Amino acid sequence: MTATTPELSGNPELRALLKQVDPRRHRRDKVMRALIVGAFVLACLPLLSVAWTVVKNGAERFNVYFLTHSMRGVFGGMDAGGVYHAIVGTVEITLFAALISVPIGLLTAIYLVEYGRGHLARAVTFFVDVMTGIPSIVAGLFAYALFAVFLGPGVRMGAVGSVALSVLMIPVVVRSSEEMLRLVPNELREAALALGVPRWLVVIKVVLRTAVAGIVTGVMIAISRVIGETAPLLITVGVIDSINFNLFDGRMMTLPVYVYRQFQNGLVPCSPGATDCIATINYDRAWAGALTLILIVMLLNLVARLVTRFFAPKNLR
Repeated sequence: MTATTPELSGNPELRALLKQVDPRRHRRDKVMRALIVGAFVLACLPLLSVAWTVVKNGAERFNVYFLTHSMRGVFGGMDAGGVYHAIVGTVEITLFAALISVPIGLLTAIYLVEYGRGHLARAVTFFVDVMTGIPSIVAGLFAYALFAVFLGPGVRMGAVGSVALSVLMIPVVVRSSEEMLRLVPNELREAALALGVPRWLVVIKVVLRTAVAGIVTGVMIAISRVIGETAPLLITVGVIDSINFNLFDGRMMTLPVYVYRQFQNGLVPCSPGATDCIATINYDRAWAGALTLILIVMLLNLVARLVTRFFAPKNLR
């Protein structure tokens, strides 16, 4: 019996007895506890530092005006402009990428776990592993080249960016879904098959419903993986200051590209006598855009937690 078992943690008399009987084990337990807590604090420090820096620098300009206006007609150091057009582009492109990636990734995972055998399954696994390490810029070049074959060079639109992001999302969805499906006990499959249920219905009614919580979490990890990508969207979607709701017509702005562009513009030289010019306005917008992106990711993860809570097997009737 070790000092980390629930029986000991809830029984101080037993812990004291163990300390007397085996002090060396007690010291090792203390050291390991200290190391684990220290590693946890060390891992949280960068996260807290980044979050605090973004909130501190972006909160001043983060307001309703900033969220409901675009950059159309804004130039120089004008104290105006917002991120609405970038929010629209990010949400539409990411959702369309998820619409492409989730069915492909989930069906691939089902094949590998439930049906895949032999050379084809090994080949699919190998290519999924290769796709996991593809640089994001390569995914952007692939999507651009693919659409340039059919629509001509210079094509820029949201759908191309969604295809580029889906190339990055698919292997993450496949890997996470595959692991969750493998965690489903074989006894559940065998019991359903013994009742005469077809294999495809067992997968839908038993396997997927049991693993739905983990699958949703994996999908949200994949979305969080691609929602902050900049390089592929610079190539495939381009830059625009106006609002565009159409994924299949014209350029769109996204939050990562918005932040990049604002930082790229740098400080603004204000003319003498200007009353509405702010030299650091571009940096202020960039920090506020980064804060907006973080809040969107947090909102998506909150939605995933709610889906997991309400659709997990223990809550199913």
